[in-house]
Amino acid sequence: MNDIFNPVYREAYSKGYCIGMNPTLQHDLSDDSTAFIAGFNAGRMDYESWNGSSENGIPMRVITKEVLEDFLLSGLLGLNIDTNDYTTYQLNVLSKWYQSGTEKYEPKNSLYLFSILEKNGIQINNETFYL
Repeated sequence: MNDIFNPVYREAYSKGYCIGMNPTLQHDLSDDSTAFIAGFNAGRMDYESWNGSSENGIPMRVITKEVLEDFLLSGLLGLNIDTNDYTTYQLNVLSKWYQSGTEKYEPKNSLYLFSILEKNGIQINNETFYL
């Protein structure tokens, strides 16, 4: 078992994960630690589960955890979403996250949130956030 509480292991794992999430980087794994390789494999698996196989090319827009969370939040709040430049594979992934949010959509909660955002200087136009 790998020591995930060891800061050196965690750092190497995180570095590997970041490189695995970026298919444009070429990296030789032969000289890297077990932690780095485990992180790289986890990152590449996440990348390919959200964006499709890297062998099929890199899409114009890449899905990350943050993008998935944005789609979930958009579904929760009933906001419109921008799906331009995503591949068919990516749209299937994003629609599941958005749908998961819409299943929990509460219009009253959205109105409360919008009023709080507007009080803090965040304007809502056409159901899209503008800072």
